[in-house]
Amino acid sequence: MAGRLERKTAVVTGGCSGIGLATVRRFAEEGAKVVIGDIDEDRGPEVASEVGGTFVRVDVTSKEDVDTLFRVAKQTYGSVDVAFNNAGISPPEDDSILDTDLEAWRRVQEVNLTSVYLCCKAALPYMLEQKRGSIINTASFVAVMGAATSQISYSASKGGVLAMSRELGVQFARDGVRVNALCPGPVNTPLLQELFAKDPERAARRLVHIPMGRFGEPEEMAGAVLFLASDESSFITASTFLVDGGISGAYVTPL
Repeated sequence: MAGRLERKTAVVTGGCSGIGLATVRRFAEEGAKVVIGDIDEDRGPEVASEVGGTFVRVDVTSKEDVDTLFRVAKQTYGSVDVAFNNAGISPPEDDSILDTDLEAWRRVQEVNLTSVYLCCKAALPYMLEQKRGSIINTASFVAVMGAATSQISYSASKGGVLAMSRELGVQFARDGVRVNALCPGPVNTPLLQELFAKDPERAARRLVHIPMGRFGEPEEMAGAVLFLASDESSFITASTFLVDGGISGAYVTPL
């Protein structure tokens, strides 16, 4: 049986680790030609070789780099069918608004929000010409509710990603292009593991609020991204796609 992304080209940013890497692998398993955009020049070629795809070194805050990423996808494989705009950061300097300085604020906004703007802006012309395409932008559960541990710029950036995804999903719905926001709960990725290593108490507070009593796994998020990328979600656009273990639905979390 043909894969769910057979004959499709998918671009994934932040594709060398965490949710991005799990999605790259899942896309490849489902038949997609995958273009991996990441800043990691050591890991990138290995991942591309593993999945039979293409690696492009990209700083997602650079319009030139992002434009090149999508141009390579089109020139190499003939189309741009899926864009999973996933690259992001969550540095320890991003804390309470009282403690987060302007430099840290701006850095997180550039990587988490401006990069999604640049990726959507680069991908859309190809998709509009084709009259088909699926864009999935990584937001977060903190885009719809307050975080238990403050990360003011991260939360604001993900709220921006969610709002932008909704607007683009509505704007281009009749052009054959769907745009959705993936909103994960806390996921067992290198970012979360680093937080545990540096501040176990802060990290542990996240677990208390998850009704399922555990963190999500990158492969579970990849399954959700695959659904949004595939034709199985053909009537879904401008959506807030929560994959959060029940956090956003809970008033009091049972112990």
